[in-house]
Amino acid sequence: MDESRRSPVGPIPHPNDAGRNEVFRALEASLGSTFSSEPIVPNPNPLIIVVSGPSGVGKDAVIKRLREVREDLHFVVTATSRPKREGEIDGKDYFFVSKDEFLSMIDKNELLEYALVYGDYKGIPKQQIREYMAKGCDIVLRVDIQGAATLRRILRNSAVFVFLVAESEEALVKRLIGRKTESIEALVMRVASAKEELRHLKEFDYVVVNKEGELESSVKVMESIIDAEKAKVQQRRAVI
Repeated sequence: MDESRRSPVGPIPHPNDAGRNEVFRALEASLGSTFSSEPIVPNPNPLIIVVSGPSGVGKDAVIKRLREVREDLHFVVTATSRPKREGEIDGKDYFFVSKDEFLSMIDKNELLEYALVYGDYKGIPKQQIREYMAKGCDIVLRVDIQGAATLRRILRNSAVFVFLVAESEEALVKRLIGRKTESIEALVMRVASAKEELRHLKEFDYVVVNKEGELESSVKVMESIIDAEKAKVQQRRAVI
């Protein structure tokens, strides 16, 4: 045997001949250092996942199912100055505040992003994000294309941007027609807007095709995106 490779404390006992602890200590003595019990890789940072896409692609359905199957995932409830509609629950559907209260939130820099939509304000409260990220939760934000562009400027590459689409323009239009919630005139504007929004796809990190009747498949792709992001050597780190 090469003398240069001989253990300085003598031969290390084989696990079959001695207890595991003895072998462990003998290895530490041989190497001249103790083995750390600290994780080799730290726990992954909480993620901010921004989900966007045209009307009718199923953003709400995908997020709802993702929350059911994914632990430690928080969907941020948006604040709005518009009146509460029948059936809506404050704190679940939206945080309903007065216009003056919303303007005060803007003045105090309490919103990550906000917009004026049809005369009413809506925005994303920072404190809600901070609170749940401190608990180790991943954050999901559902925004329109304009909101996603604003968040990209604010968060840059610290957040994950996911674009949800239907399998084709034809499928998207048929879904919008099937909702039966708008007049033909409003539907024409909605479809025209959706076609324009599709042009922004390349501004996102990932695209998920949410095919009709394949919700579970879409949710699994979303989970894969989250898992891949958490396995990255260079972690995203969002500071709100």
